[in-house]
Amino acid sequence: MNRHKIVTFGELLLRFSKPYHLRLTQGDMFTSKYGGSEANVAVSLATQGEDVTYITRLPNTPVGHAGAMNLAQLGVNTSQVIYGGQRIGTYYFEPAAGMRAPKVIYDRANSAYFDLEPGMIPWREILKDCAYFHVSGITAAISQQAAQATFEALDIADELGVTVCFDINYRKNLWKYEGADPRGVLSHMLSRCDMMFGDAVEFDWLTQHPQPPFTALDSTFKMQMDEYRAWFDELHATYPRVKNWMMGMRNEISSKHHTLTGLLWTEGQLLQAPIMDIPDVIDPVGVGDAFMGGWLHAITLFPDDRQKQLNYSLAAAALKNTIPGDFNLSTEEEIMDVMEQRHNQDTLYKTYQ
Repeated sequence: MNRHKIVTFGELLLRFSKPYHLRLTQGDMFTSKYGGSEANVAVSLATQGEDVTYITRLPNTPVGHAGAMNLAQLGVNTSQVIYGGQRIGTYYFEPAAGMRAPKVIYDRANSAYFDLEPGMIPWREILKDCAYFHVSGITAAISQQAAQATFEALDIADELGVTVCFDINYRKNLWKYEGADPRGVLSHMLSRCDMMFGDAVEFDWLTQHPQPPFTALDSTFKMQMDEYRAWFDELHATYPRVKNWMMGMRNEISSKHHTLTGLLWTEGQLLQAPIMDIPDVIDPVGVGDAFMGGWLHAITLFPDDRQKQLNYSLAAAALKNTIPGDFNLSTEEEIMDVMEQRHNQDTLYKTYQ
């Protein structure tokens, strides 16, 4: 396998939850884990054997250093993390249970990343030997100055010929700074990228163009591929620089039972992954990041096979549902096993039709 240097950029967060599915208003104890979309992608890549560097700004405190140490212990290069500011960003997560929806409460204002400004990060040094640079909509949502720092990085990545990977990651509760225009900013980011990932809801929001619903109850669901193909063709015409589009699709049958699939549009061809039936979801946070991490690794595994790239990405995302916390700690071998099992099931199913 050929390893490529990959750089991800975003805010590292401290996640707080109550144990045993207690509500945030119950009990007197919180459990904590580090996470955050772009950090999740970095850990996923490192666990699968990639050379990945994570860029962020953390407070020069034990909590900030512990966050960087946590990522480093998982194989992520954190040597370029910068330190400053007063606090680490946090979020509070209450998982779904039965008919109760999940709840996320952000506390990110005035964090070390919130106060990040252009010129603080030596992007030319960091990106000079980089193959892929991954950002998401969250990197530009936290504050106006963080958005400016994001576009500074995109400018330098363009100058150096780095492939830019983008995850929509639209979080409506984050865009609070004066004059924030999430659709305009994310559209501008998308126009600067080469690879793009998002879930179906985010695609709908960004394009304001509804797509056929994914309502699979099991793996026999039939996708409306002709409609999706026309929809992706239209997207590519709007954003011609993006040559590869991946969309994750989830149907939440219940809080613990999900179906999951993905589509990949590449150079006019639309591919569909098998539908994964996940009957016992442990933690759905970070599934999109697992898709992205799986995709970037699959490019090195299967450089000439887009269908296997998609199937591997889906298997990585499916496995994340079984792992508590933000990080997908699945190895390449484990993901390959799930991908092959699903392929064999599909072959058996088709044989008996």
